[in-house]
This record gives sequence, structure tokens and C-alpha cells, in this order.
Amino acid sequence: MAFLLMLVIGMVSATFGSIVGLGGGIIIVPALISIAPMLLGQEISAQVAVGTSLAVLILTALTSTLTYAKRRRIDFRSGWLYFASSGPAAMLGAALTGSLDQNVFQLAFGGFMLFMALLLIARDHLKPFDFRWKVRREFTDAAGQTYVYGYSVVPALITGFVVGLTSGLFGIGGGSLFVPIMVLLFGYPPHIAAATSMFVILLSAVLGSVTHVIFGEVDWVSFAALAPGALIGGWLGAIVASRLSGNRLLWLLRMTLIVLAARMIWMGASGIWL
Repeated sequence: MAFLLMLVIGMVSATFGSIVGLGGGIIIVPALISIAPMLLGQEISAQVAVGTSLAVLILTALTSTLTYAKRRRIDFRSGWLYFASSGPAAMLGAALTGSLDQNVFQLAFGGFMLFMALLLIARDHLKPFDFRWKVRREFTDAAGQTYVYGYSVVPALITGFVVGLTSGLFGIGGGSLFVPIMVLLFGYPPHIAAATSMFVILLSAVLGSVTHVIFGEVDWVSFAALAPGALIGGWLGAIVASRLSGNRLLWLLRMTLIVLAARMIWMGASGIWL
């Protein structure tokens, strides 16, 4: 029963994560912290929850990336540029996780989730920034539609660094930061931004996970239970994102983030560690 519930958590988190680029860590990390003692009979620290979530994220991002690649939605050229800074930053974030006090981590993580929810709400009402960047890109998807957008190297590298640091520190995909920045600042089409961000997240998650493994911050029992669901959810989320607007799912995710954020902030502020 416990294994089945963990599998469902992995699938649900990966499905949501693949649709919006979160990678599922927003759900997996608090779930491991709160539910693992009841399901597995042992407490899981914030550091191990983050490390396990990041390892699971590799599977989610892998299936999503393969699905998006078949539909020719990934701009690999710009993706490698973002990874140049996000990869090392993910390793730095993973290394810093162990230095955080557990209550401080819960406050920071809860605040970050609340910020993500507000950003997901606000992005529907924001318009792309009209600016002519130095690097201009033309990208043609599988449907034959050509899009024109652009970026400059330094802002792109800064974006990758922020996303990578967040991913390694909190064990999430960071796409909810990545996608709005790519769409609003650089003018990417939303579906190209979501697909490209998952490719970058995949590469960054591999490096961040290696760091957590080195520090012994991955619970392999939880990983084994979450992994099958993550594989299915990553594929399913990419399919849903390709065929549907996902607006109702986004609102459900926004409300979920607000509830989880409030709970994590309350736990951190009151000194409760479940």
C-alpha cells in the first residue's frame, strides 16, 4: 500500500511538473518530509528529500524531453547555452542544501513555493518584453510554424544560473522561473520555452543529483517507489501539454502550491519537524 501511494505521488507530481516545468519537486519534497515517516517508518531530512526529489526529476525530465524532441519543440542550441551556467549552479545549490537548518529550509522552501504560485498567477496577465536582443533565433517546429525570438549571452547565462541554483537547492525543476523569463524577456513561444526548459532541467538535474549522491543525500527506497510514477508522469505531462491548454490543471497546481507553502511556512516558523 505504501509503495502504491508513493508511486501515485511520483506520477501526479511528474505530470504537473512536466506540464509547467516544475519537475515535481514542489510536491515530492514536502510529501517525503511529511508522509515518509508514516509510510516508510523513518524520518527523511530536508537534505535527503531534496536529493531524492532531484534524482527522480532526472526520470521526469528524461521522458518529457524525449517526447518534446519527437515533436521538434526543443531549441537545443539555446538550451546548451542555458546549461553552461545552470549545470554548475545546480551543483552549488545541491552542496548548499546540507548547510541549511531544517526549520530555515522549510521557511525558505515555503516562501519559494508561494512565490511560484504568485508567478504562475501573474504570468497570464503579463505581456512579453519588446526588445531586440543581440542573438536572433529562428525555430521551426514539427508543424512547420516558424518563430523568431532572441536573447543576449550574459542575461541568458544569468537566467540559467538562477534556475540551476534553485533546482539544486530545493530539488525542483525550476521551470516555473525558466519558462516565464524565456517567454516574457526573450520572446520564446510558450511551448518552445517549456520544452527547452525541460531539456536544460534534465542536464542540470543530473549534475545536482551527483552532488547529492556524493553527500549521501538520496533515499534509494523512496526513489525506487517514486521512479515508475515519475517515468509515466513525465511522458503523460508532455502529452497533455502538447494537446491541451492545461488551464484548469494550472489553477489546481496554483492552489496546491499556496496550501503547501502555507503549511511549510507554518511548520518552519513554529519549529515543527514532521
